[in-house]
Amino acid sequence: MSRSLLTFVLLGAAAAAGTAQQDAERLYNRTDYQGALHLLVPQPNKDARTWTLVGKSYFGVGEYKKATEAFEQAVALDPRNADAVHWLGKCWGRRAEIASVFTAPGYASKARQYFEKAVLLDMSNREAIGDLFDYYMEAPGFLGGGLNRAEALADRIATLDEAEGDYLRAQVADHRKEFDKAEQYLRRALELAPRQVGRTIELAKYLSKLGRVQESEATFAQAEKITPNNPRILYERAQTYIRDKRNLAQARELLKQYLASPVTANDPPKSKAEELLRKAGA
Repeated sequence: MSRSLLTFVLLGAAAAAGTAQQDAERLYNRTDYQGALHLLVPQPNKDARTWTLVGKSYFGVGEYKKATEAFEQAVALDPRNADAVHWLGKCWGRRAEIASVFTAPGYASKARQYFEKAVLLDMSNREAIGDLFDYYMEAPGFLGGGLNRAEALADRIATLDEAEGDYLRAQVADHRKEFDKAEQYLRRALELAPRQVGRTIELAKYLSKLGRVQESEATFAQAEKITPNNPRILYERAQTYIRDKRNLAQARELLKQYLASPVTANDPPKSKAEELLRKAGA
């Protein structure tokens, strides 16, 4: 084979691989995880980016062991890939949730270690920060959890993103039953980032938890004005109604709208919406 022909073949193979990656990313973003895997798994010589997408897709279909193996490949190829490191932690965390009492503690410790590493690599990765914070809030001290660690992380984040730091501080305050302080933190987070609809949603959910239903409804309406037809608002509002055991008929309608909406991989999985729908009596 001539050198020019070999170059042509190699360029064609690279272009085909690039197209497959892009198509797989589109499928993944539309939550068609099986479709993405169908394109990605046969690809030879996968790089860290491809292994990361393979792992996310396996995670999306509940194949957590295969997802773990894919992210381990990605991290081996690119140890400073904070996204892959974070998702590797998510895999170990999910496996800890479904593991036996004998293996769960080890899996949970691995999750914490990878979450901490991901945050160290990229302090702007909100998902990694959120997962590490949740771990500190929920895990017992012998597994590296604790309110003091959660509070320290919130203070660190506040130096980079004051609104996010206040949101995390609100959760610590609520856990300590300092409800007024928690509300103040959520309101300040909203004042700092009024166009981030998540800030409005979190305040609406918390006001409902405090029993201040009218204020909560007005705040949810404010969120809808910020981003009309946002599927996340449908889900979060329905989840709030079900948590607080009110407006269950409306919650069912909101979840049906959510299930009929085009959601992305960044939205709550439709399987979670289906679980909530059953919980609401559908």
